[in-house]
Amino acid sequence: MQQRLQQERFPEGFAFGAGASAYQWEGAANEDGRKPSVWDTFVHSRNQSNGDIACDGYHKYKEDVQLMVETGLNAYRFSISWSRLIPNGRGHVNPKGLQFYKNFIQQLVNHGIEPHVTLYHDDHPQYLEDEYGGWLNRRMIKDFTAYADVCFREFGAMSNFGQRSTKLTYSPLEVTMGSTPPGRCSPPGCSSGNSSTEPYIVGHNLLLAHASVSRLYKQKYKDIQGGSVGFSVHTLGFTLLQAPRMMNSLYKEPKLSSLAGEMLGPLTFGDYPDEMKTAVGSRLPVFSEEESEQVKGSSDFIGIMQYLAASVTNMKSKPSHPDFDSDMGEKYDVNPWAMEAVLDHIKQSYGNPPLYILENGTPMKQDLQDTPRIEYLQAYIGAVLKSIRNGSNTRGYFVWSFMDLFELLTGYDYSFGLYYVNFSDPHRKRSPKLSAHWYSAFLKGNTAFLVPKASPNCKQLLFFLLVMLHLIYCDGSFLVKRFSSVR
Repeated sequence: MQQRLQQERFPEGFAFGAGASAYQWEGAANEDGRKPSVWDTFVHSRNQSNGDIACDGYHKYKEDVQLMVETGLNAYRFSISWSRLIPNGRGHVNPKGLQFYKNFIQQLVNHGIEPHVTLYHDDHPQYLEDEYGGWLNRRMIKDFTAYADVCFREFGAMSNFGQRSTKLTYSPLEVTMGSTPPGRCSPPGCSSGNSSTEPYIVGHNLLLAHASVSRLYKQKYKDIQGGSVGFSVHTLGFTLLQAPRMMNSLYKEPKLSSLAGEMLGPLTFGDYPDEMKTAVGSRLPVFSEEESEQVKGSSDFIGIMQYLAASVTNMKSKPSHPDFDSDMGEKYDVNPWAMEAVLDHIKQSYGNPPLYILENGTPMKQDLQDTPRIEYLQAYIGAVLKSIRNGSNTRGYFVWSFMDLFELLTGYDYSFGLYYVNFSDPHRKRSPKLSAHWYSAFLKGNTAFLVPKASPNCKQLLFFLLVMLHLIYCDGSFLVKRFSSVR
């Protein structure tokens, strides 16, 4: 597998990177003028683990960029903390926050790493949530557009920054369960909220905000900076629960449309899919004719966050209290075919737009010997390559995540990182996992994975491999019998 999966087989200019987000990586939650985001309020109000320090990336960004260089990344995806740059959400720009991002971006550029910037990663200022309800209110569109204008003006002219400028993200599954800020869902799960309507209202306002920002960039900055503006969605590969799990068994409608189509439909065609309108009914917001025209074609690319496959069943009866979860009706299962299925579906149904895989990875307990993650990455990167050969317009792949982070749903219990972070160490020491060595070897064109010499566990693995080679050389019948017994 390793010899066949080489970076050189991907198109010229293909972006290979990794990523993190501001709240999960930066720390310095109360430093240099930053004010609380909805994430700060959410975790502290529930006495949960938090990102107050996280990886301390705010102070260790130079060290982290050096790790990116050593790994061989040609791109890095990160987000800007709105409440660090504009603490109250609008108005006063925080000079220290502004300087931090300028320094970080310049550090990336100086080392030949292309910045891929996410302007919003579920962490808007708490001030706006308190004032008018955040994304449930259309006032958010104006404030987000003004925030984006500051980012374009201050960072867009920096070398290479403007290539991929804006990525709005939206996870309706998390919104409806109340498991992320602002923690709203239908009672009794939450003290306030309406899972039947609010996820669709939030998604609708996000689309309108994206269209507004896209229009601003094209009118004011694109001719000067030459950048692009895109929208990101969480996707799942679907198969019917009753059907065999085959590579081409993608259940396309109406279930896939309920997730990806909620965003990709309006972005491509200016409106929600008909099957979604039928399923959701009056709970689904309606675009005016002007809004439809603004949203349609507003994304220069689509960002994909792909982790899971889902098996779905046809729902014979409607639930007594419909909400986003019941509209979906899925069960999760991890399979690399899901990546191919999603990319093929977008190619076939949405005009084959430029795509970036912005998040793809697997969670594990913190462990330097993360062999399952290597197997996962090999399979999914291989699926991306196969999709490209089948005509998908995919232009980049980013591992989630570059290092262990404060994970938004699991805190510090599970991690996605290529690099281990010792969160018990005040200095947050970083150490490469096996997956970091594998990804580095892949990016640098090595045809075989070199086992690191420093780790005692790796020495044990090397000893085991030598024993196996001895068995093969001295008594090949051992392995023949062994495999025969398994079969």
